[in-house]
Amino acid sequence: MYLDHFGLKEYPFKLTPNTSFYVKLPSHSEAFEVLKTALDMGEGFIKVTGEVGTGKTLICRKLLNEMPEQFVAAYIPDPCLNPMELRRALAHELELPCKDEIDSQQLMHALQSHLVTLARTGKSVVLIVDEAQALPFESLEALRLFTNLETEQNKLVQVVLFGQTELDQRLEQSELRQLRQRITFSYKLKPLDEEQVSRYVDRRLITAGFDDSKPLFSQAMIKALTHASRGVPRLLNVLCHKALMLCYGQGKKEILRAHIDAAIADTEDVTTPAPGSSKWTIVGIFAVGFIAGLGAVWLSGGFG
Repeated sequence: MYLDHFGLKEYPFKLTPNTSFYVKLPSHSEAFEVLKTALDMGEGFIKVTGEVGTGKTLICRKLLNEMPEQFVAAYIPDPCLNPMELRRALAHELELPCKDEIDSQQLMHALQSHLVTLARTGKSVVLIVDEAQALPFESLEALRLFTNLETEQNKLVQVVLFGQTELDQRLEQSELRQLRQRITFSYKLKPLDEEQVSRYVDRRLITAGFDDSKPLFSQAMIKALTHASRGVPRLLNVLCHKALMLCYGQGKKEILRAHIDAAIADTEDVTTPAPGSSKWTIVGIFAVGFIAGLGAVWLSGGFG
């Protein structure tokens, strides 16, 4: 669409979590360091939470991509599973065959035997659950029981929960206090401030191939983007992509404040009005129509 126009090799603000676009922002780097430290220490439960769009799935994928050799990772992206389905999903991830007619007790015994075998070879299993706020109560209990499996020295399974802030609220319930007390390391992702937004936008553009010495987004535009997005990376991606589309659609090389304002006006769940926003022009109104016609195809990915 606009790649050649701006000298880009790929789209810099796609919503699909792509670890090649990972930016070492303080909040994301701190979360990743907490995860690595907790796993090295062999802790049973680790939790990372954050608002929608703050980058949980991106960190999750980075963790999976960079998992040390002594760990065997099992990834559960869809946690809407009952306890038996959860056990089967873990068995599948560990490449442990199980018959359809196997019952819960037999499956748990098979899993335990397999985990012990892995432990004897120096391997530890890390069960990573994305969107963990959606786990049914019974499945949260099943996860807790997984962490009861241990040798005299180490736990056989470590569990990493990635979830929205609703997960924290659920864990405050009295009936989940046993699980809550086992979470020894946790981190809550923070929104980006103005300086971090500037770094985030610039780094993603450079990663995508932009090499112009003049920034595409002025500091005033960064301020408007920070305010409108509330520092949420997913919303930043949407706004920046739309601004680039608007600029390209008008045949311009320089992004204008009107492009930012039109992108903000056309986007759900942003904070409006942006501070110091300019009044809409006829060109700006036309631009929103342009977005409606071309943006739907791009906005089909997901950013956790």
